[in-house]
Amino acid sequence: MSNNIATVRQHLLDTLADLRNRDTPMEIDRARAVADVARVLVDSAKVEVDYLKVTNQSDSEFMAAQPEEDASALPSGITGIRRHIMKG
Repeated sequence: MSNNIATVRQHLLDTLADLRNRDTPMEIDRARAVADVARVLVDSAKVEVDYLKVTNQSDSEFMAAQPEEDASALPSGITGIRRHIMKG
């Protein structure tokens, strides 16, 4: 898996699953640290979107479109992923 917004999303979903695990739940402090890092990554993605708008670009490696995912491979409770396309 490459390092992009899909990676961030997957790590957050994994963290949520770890938090919900009744047998061996993730420590709250660790989950907060994951959320804090994810927040910084999302904030940097917002800056990247603004940069793309200002420079009239429409493509970004970090926010690159991923191949369509098989709905059966999604985590329990997730029924699909909505993709948003930036228009210049």
